[in-house]
Amino acid sequence: MIKHITDSSFNEEVLNSKGLVLVDFWAPWCGPCKMLGPVLEELAGEMNNNLTIGKVDIDTNVEKASAYKISAVPTMLLFKDGDLVDKFSGFAPKEMLVEFLNKHM
Repeated sequence: MIKHITDSSFNEEVLNSKGLVLVDFWAPWCGPCKMLGPVLEELAGEMNNNLTIGKVDIDTNVEKASAYKISAVPTMLLFKDGDLVDKFSGFAPKEMLVEFLNKHM
């Protein structure tokens, strides 16, 4: 399951979480974001014990998008035990995402 994270829930859902949390900063008008959605759904189903996936809509949650200097969507931020450990921007196929995540497991 993918969590929909807001500016007000970000600290609780991401910064106060144990383990890995992948946060997808996206926008409804973004084509690559729409392509990434099904890939993230698939990953969420397969890795639900090792990974939490959250989505932040940058159009309605500008505070966190600004705080993390999100200038392109989609942008993925990976947190481990509340600390930002890695990031990348743009669409990525599932295999690339798995490789990205495995570096931090």
